[in-house]
Amino acid sequence: MQREVFQGILLPFLGTMLGSACVLFMKNKLNWGVQRALTGFAAGVMVAASIWSLLIPAMEQSEFMGRLSFLPAVAGFWLGILFLLLLDRAVPHLHMNSSKAEGPKSSLQKQVLLVLAVTLHNLPEGMAVGVVYAGWLSGETGITAMGALALSLGIAIQNFPEGAIISMPLRAEGVGKGKAFLYGALSGVMEPMGAVLTMLAAGFLVPLLPYLLSFAAGAMVYVVVEELIPEMSAGKHSNIGTLLFAAGFTVMMALDVALG
Repeated sequence: MQREVFQGILLPFLGTMLGSACVLFMKNKLNWGVQRALTGFAAGVMVAASIWSLLIPAMEQSEFMGRLSFLPAVAGFWLGILFLLLLDRAVPHLHMNSSKAEGPKSSLQKQVLLVLAVTLHNLPEGMAVGVVYAGWLSGETGITAMGALALSLGIAIQNFPEGAIISMPLRAEGVGKGKAFLYGALSGVMEPMGAVLTMLAAGFLVPLLPYLLSFAAGAMVYVVVEELIPEMSAGKHSNIGTLLFAAGFTVMMALDVALG
């Protein structure tokens, strides 16, 4: 069990690291079709995981409230949405940095700010992984090992293009390949740290797990709507992102239900 948890909390970081490694063997940016496909698939997995691995278990654990069993899920979900909204206002993320990072700063300074922004934005995703594994370990939420793993995998897939988006522009600004890879990979280190800290805290807050699970769901849905859907729809019209979103959603749903 400990091995499964260890692998699950490291998966998102591995996705960031592999994406950052693109700088070691690619001269240009990640192909837009591949990026759309990865982003769409990750978005579908994360939405399905938010429903079957987070919201439904949160409501099942609150069944003692009868018809009001949805209240913890609604409250936690909105807390997750508002938390990410406030974080986005305080620390602009990828699409905001690329479109609004104007002023006297040099391009390299903007890239450094981008690394810091992505690093902070990875914390809620790590918290989501930590919450779902804490719920699985508690044995009281109906969360399956496959559901927890699928959520980690979805975040890892999302982090792959994100790692490349960090490391490759740094290389273009004259940073060495090794350093560009290192900076990109380190931007994902907050995720396993956030997961571990959340799991430790959740151990003392088992009664609040319905709120924590739905908080993670709100954070995931915010990331999908605010970050992933715009990315998979940007530029020249294509149905790749939409089709892969549907594929990711159905794969995650099938795995969670069939293997649960």
